[in-house]
Amino acid sequence: MEQLRLDLHSHEKNREHSGPVTCLGMTFENDEARRAHFTEELRKKLQDPEFRKIEGFPIGSDEDILNLSDPPYYTACPNPWIADFIAEWEAQKREQPEGNQYHREPFAADVSEGKYDPVYRMHPYHTKVPHKAIMRYILHYTQPGDIVFDGFCGTGMTGVAARLCGDRAEVLALGYQVKPDGTILQEELDENGKRVWRPFSKLGARKAILNDLSPAATYISSSYNTPADGESLKSAIYKVIDMVEERWGWLFETTHKNGKKGKINSVIWSDVFVCPECSADIVFWENAVDIENGKVLDEFECSECGANLTKRSIERRWTTSYDPLIGKSVTQAKQVPVRINYVFGGKKYDKKASKDDLELLDNIASYEHNIEHPITEIIDGDKTGEALKIGFTHVHHLYSTRNYIALSEFKNLCKDSRLWIPLTIVAFRITKRYGLTYQSGTWGAGGGPQNGTYYIPSLIKELNILRMLRDAVEKIVFHSGQVRNCITTQSSSKVAIPDNILDYVFIDPPFGSNLNYSELNLVWESWLGAKTNNKEEAIENKSQNKGSVEYRDLMTRCFQEVYRILAPGRWMTIEFSNTKASVWNNIQTSITDAGFVIANVSALDKKKGSFNAQTNPTSVKQDLVISAYKPNGGFEERFQKEAQTEEGVWDFVRTHLKYLPVTKQQGALLQFVPERDPRILFDQMVAYYVRKGYPVPISSQEFQNGLALRFIERDGMFFLPDQVAEYDRKKMTSGELKQMSIFVSDEASAIQWLRQLIKEKPQTFSDINPQFMQQLGGWSKNEAQLDLRELLNQNFLCYDGKGPVPEQIHAYLSTNWKELRNLPKEDPTLVAKARDRWYVPDPNKAGDLEKLREKALLKEFEEYKEVKKKLKVFRLEAVRAGFKKAWQERDYAVIVAVADKIPNNVLEEDPKLLMWYDQAATRMGGDNS
Repeated sequence: MEQLRLDLHSHEKNREHSGPVTCLGMTFENDEARRAHFTEELRKKLQDPEFRKIEGFPIGSDEDILNLSDPPYYTACPNPWIADFIAEWEAQKREQPEGNQYHREPFAADVSEGKYDPVYRMHPYHTKVPHKAIMRYILHYTQPGDIVFDGFCGTGMTGVAARLCGDRAEVLALGYQVKPDGTILQEELDENGKRVWRPFSKLGARKAILNDLSPAATYISSSYNTPADGESLKSAIYKVIDMVEERWGWLFETTHKNGKKGKINSVIWSDVFVCPECSADIVFWENAVDIENGKVLDEFECSECGANLTKRSIERRWTTSYDPLIGKSVTQAKQVPVRINYVFGGKKYDKKASKDDLELLDNIASYEHNIEHPITEIIDGDKTGEALKIGFTHVHHLYSTRNYIALSEFKNLCKDSRLWIPLTIVAFRITKRYGLTYQSGTWGAGGGPQNGTYYIPSLIKELNILRMLRDAVEKIVFHSGQVRNCITTQSSSKVAIPDNILDYVFIDPPFGSNLNYSELNLVWESWLGAKTNNKEEAIENKSQNKGSVEYRDLMTRCFQEVYRILAPGRWMTIEFSNTKASVWNNIQTSITDAGFVIANVSALDKKKGSFNAQTNPTSVKQDLVISAYKPNGGFEERFQKEAQTEEGVWDFVRTHLKYLPVTKQQGALLQFVPERDPRILFDQMVAYYVRKGYPVPISSQEFQNGLALRFIERDGMFFLPDQVAEYDRKKMTSGELKQMSIFVSDEASAIQWLRQLIKEKPQTFSDINPQFMQQLGGWSKNEAQLDLRELLNQNFLCYDGKGPVPEQIHAYLSTNWKELRNLPKEDPTLVAKARDRWYVPDPNKAGDLEKLREKALLKEFEEYKEVKKKLKVFRLEAVRAGFKKAWQERDYAVIVAVADKIPNNVLEEDPKLLMWYDQAATRMGGDNS
């Protein structure tokens, strides 16, 4: 067998690209010589103790790391050549015309991509953003040769997208046009409503720096991003599978009814339980499954004593056996084979597991210790408990013995790690996690593991791993171009990239506690050798003693590093799939704490959810995408001088408006741009001042008045002069503006909902009340519920019939009743129709209302300060107002003290409170955080 292994390696070497290659300014005889040179350089680097102290350095021997790496392009450890690549790429950039100013609006269109592209489907990694979706973002924000960074790269789809921006066919497939000179055009509506094609980007590959904490992730990224002779590599892999089958094919044989051997496709395994009445074995498949009708029964009978049972009322049968791989006995939940699907003479058959099949399984077990196997203990974690509780203490317990033998032999024969990619495609999927399903009238059709878990079902479908390896090879998509990206394995909180250099960042960060990557990647990494160092893993995980605060702190450090390396005025896109408001707010807080300003949020529908996202009714069905920018250097310098004055406020707003989308569209309809709402603009300004450590120089009402004086308002949104012309043109062609739908859950959203309702149609209390009551189903349990009259009195005005009819009511009535048109505002008929209607006050009167409301809120906050016990139900707006006042007075202790009385989930789910609290705690020395 050793000779076979050597022959295979020779075959692989003969297939290497011939001819000289240049890498980082050095020329080599061929690509194998390049790899050998840099592998030795990396070997020397690994001897340096300081190198191994870099944050997130993976766990593994030098040989494990070297075997996986393809230096200098990919290293299964921190990549020492990142700065060299950046210097080379910067030198290769096209010279820009003198005076060229970079400017992009946020990419505000919702991008919906499917999961059926061969590249996307190649690998079953836990989460992937489709590369086609990322291409749209990269084309929008960058030019050919620009450098893109992804700090949580997963399978490396950002690198694939960056490369394919230079592929004409791929760009055309996105629905764009490409001119002969490489100019890319997208379809838009002109001022006359006609569809026209306008240039927005250039054809050409971008450069990518890809990083992940997990060696499994970066290895898969390398496979996606390394040019290869696909046919040659596939041929080599098939040869290995043939070798494994030649030696171990008998493991997958079963006896046909004529006594000849058939080839096993799959085996159904069933849990075994104990009847509490008679202690007989309850084989789940035989007792709890209605095989004919394709159902698992909620209630079933014991086949021995007839006792009525449910799965909850019975306990597992356990079995103890000696495990030669770890040298000790193990006790595990008993599972038995019950059905076998196999092929004989080109036809599929199904049969009950026979005595011969059971004897074969006993015989297989005696061969297990004869092969070199990876032995990895399953760590005690938040997700691994599902395997540990049934006695699966090591990774090899997740496999059937025959599949584990075959996979081990495959890996041992593949001397070159570039051939291991099909192993990673099947290694976590084709395990005892693979559940049985009933589909199209057949048991065993379909099925699969539950994503993001170690859940072992009671009915398991064991698949022939050799057939699965062949299927995996078929799925592999190699690229034959010459574009190479740079891949590194470390924490994103500290990377060897110069300051202010990157052109764009696209990242898909961890989702709080949704997916525990280091635990889930353990299976892949047990085969690859190098393992994740989870000290720097940015997740919520009880086993790692990481809660919401630790997660937010780790994410903030990562975003601070991105802020350092991104060029001023450039963009970061954050794709984030969350199931909890607190996690979403933690991400937003981390982004803004790092110095970024959020300009837009839109949606990315991957059309594929993880198990948790599919079954949790509160899950967000679409992945949210945040567009944030790093303020340009000119503004930052001006702000240092202007921060103490009101001019600093208007300079921030003016700069911020430049970065906001002028319009958003859903189909042909124009949508409201919430980021241009005056209240959102005020919140953004306040957040910027607070995070810079300055008191906010103006009140909310002064801000509203100043906006109206300095900027142009359209449909409740504010624009710069050059932007409003574009908005007016788009509105003429698109027609009616589609307003946001508002979900009422607290006082602030209730006021927002009332403002939208009354602005569109001034109406009486009796008209408003029934509509308002219908909105209260989702009211937060900790939020004090105010009477509708109190909300109206504190925020709006009611026309009492005295004096002229207010303009807003007059405009509504004269538009909707012909007989009321052209009447003077004092006309008795008009007055009668207008009396008792509530309306949104104009800015002057709104200022008086704002002061009265703030006084009432602060009075309530004073009561919260005096309360000694925890606050269960309170007025959130009062806490916000109190925190703001305390910040202005630099009374940070009050903020921290009241925050400690509020339920933790409320604090974490409210971005404003979280901001005040974090900043106050930081300025008190961080002792209370």
